[in-house]
Amino acid sequence: MHINRHWQDIDHAARGASVALGNFDGIHLGHQSVLDLARRKGVPLGVVTFEPHPREFFARTTAPFRLMNPEARANRLARLGVDQLYELPFDATLSGMDAQGFVKNVLVDGLGVRHVVVGQDFRFGRKRAADAGDLIRLGQQAGFDVTVAPLLHQDGIEISSTAIRLALTQGRPEDAAAMLGHLHRIEGEVVHGEKRGRELGYPTANMSVAGLHLPKLGVYAVRVDVLTGPHKGTYLGASSLGVRPMFGENTPNLETFLLDFSGDLYGAHLSVALVEYLRPELKFDGLDALIVQMQLDCDQAREILTR
Repeated sequence: MHINRHWQDIDHAARGASVALGNFDGIHLGHQSVLDLARRKGVPLGVVTFEPHPREFFARTTAPFRLMNPEARANRLARLGVDQLYELPFDATLSGMDAQGFVKNVLVDGLGVRHVVVGQDFRFGRKRAADAGDLIRLGQQAGFDVTVAPLLHQDGIEISSTAIRLALTQGRPEDAAAMLGHLHRIEGEVVHGEKRGRELGYPTANMSVAGLHLPKLGVYAVRVDVLTGPHKGTYLGASSLGVRPMFGENTPNLETFLLDFSGDLYGAHLSVALVEYLRPELKFDGLDALIVQMQLDCDQAREILTR
């Protein structure tokens, strides 16, 4: 998959795609239905999205809400067979375009799209003034077709990023996965931490969760894909997501212990999939009690992951 981070003067090979247009936070089943409708035989499959998320641009002080960082989104779209990802910079220029300007400047002159698919609730243009019906009309004038994908429901609930966030907040990663069509993943580079896990006999891979919606804090059974470095592969593990109450107030992060693994993961990029919530964060009466609980966590994670 090729990633284009602008719409002006792009390579000829990146033009002329059939594209799915939207934010695609989480790439849930609804998003995947939009992608499926954009697939055209003999035509590149593209996704037009924005970075930062428009909500982040307009409300920079709000709590983190994203289900995916750009790396995770790109990795998921590549797995789904996307050929061209147009990750457009959402800035004052783009946010100030009206609907007609966006269609002409970006979709037609910039990307040369052949076909566009959006969700039923899609809105665009300055102040989100235009909707899917306006895109159909403007597309007809500009010479490309537009398909509108219906909203999907599961057990009477609309599949949405909002519903998935709620499931994760409540410690229900299984329900989130049912709406996503895949396990919820946190992806990023392994960074140096306090190295307390190593001192306790459980060396962990530490990852930042900055800018992401936080699932319920606690311990999870996880599946881990090491995406780069000499230890590339898939592993089982147990992850602690939280602020480490045994050691004072700390910035939330994700600490993952890989079962049956030995090696240095610093600088590698990991994709950690939350499989099942095990327990909340706890403050123990001493390190010995913590070590005992960590072993119990690993045993429980192994049992869950090898069922």
